[in-house]
Amino acid sequence: MMEPFDDTYFMKRALQEAEIALDKNEVPIGAVIVMNNQIIARAHNLTETLNDVTAHAEMQAFTAAADFLGGKYLKECTLYVTLEPCQMCAGASYWTQIGRIVYGASEEKRGFLVMNTTLHPKTAVFGGVLEEECSKLLKRFFIEKRNLN
Repeated sequence: MMEPFDDTYFMKRALQEAEIALDKNEVPIGAVIVMNNQIIARAHNLTETLNDVTAHAEMQAFTAAADFLGGKYLKECTLYVTLEPCQMCAGASYWTQIGRIVYGASEEKRGFLVMNTTLHPKTAVFGGVLEEECSKLLKRFFIEKRNLN
């Protein structure tokens, strides 16, 4: 039986992207952008691979989605990301005018909520989708990093 297309379904796809990042020794954060129940962009962190501090999963996804749509506005889209966006990514989401942001784990130190970053007024936000799974992946990465050093 096929899973229904809901927030959990799409967050699982974002987690698959996070696993790809983990395999590349990147901080395991994944993102997908969805429009009309169709994934139009998939991305994961590439900051180490590209040697670029701006190459967060969300930024990569915004670029891919805009390219797919042939326009910079993502009003009808939902961003699914495994970690609450940072200030930079939330700021970029403002300019895309994305319709919804759904994230997994909260980011208590550098997330857009604690930084009081303004989102586009029409952007709806939902957090905590598959939070435990998203959190576990990040914790595992950082524990392994610490143990190697």
